[in-house]
Amino acid sequence: MAGGFAKDGAVQEQIDASLADEVNRARSRLPQGESPRLCDNCDATIPEGRRKVMPGVRLCIDCQEAHDQEQASFAGYNRRGSKDSQLR
Repeated sequence: MAGGFAKDGAVQEQIDASLADEVNRARSRLPQGESPRLCDNCDATIPEGRRKVMPGVRLCIDCQEAHDQEQASFAGYNRRGSKDSQLR
């Protein structure tokens, strides 16, 4: 049930539109184009199967794993803090 001048389902339409925007933004950040044969970090050969499955990939498996671990270790904010400590 919508209130005021909003039509029925307006909230769900907004949620769907926001979700679609985020999915499109994430897709646009994926690597594209032809993959190089050598890793950008260590000059190791990137396997042909990896280059076919992930067009535009620029790192070998080992360097990609190290990169992913670095990204996962950075939280950006205190996840263990209580709500009270974050409001102060």
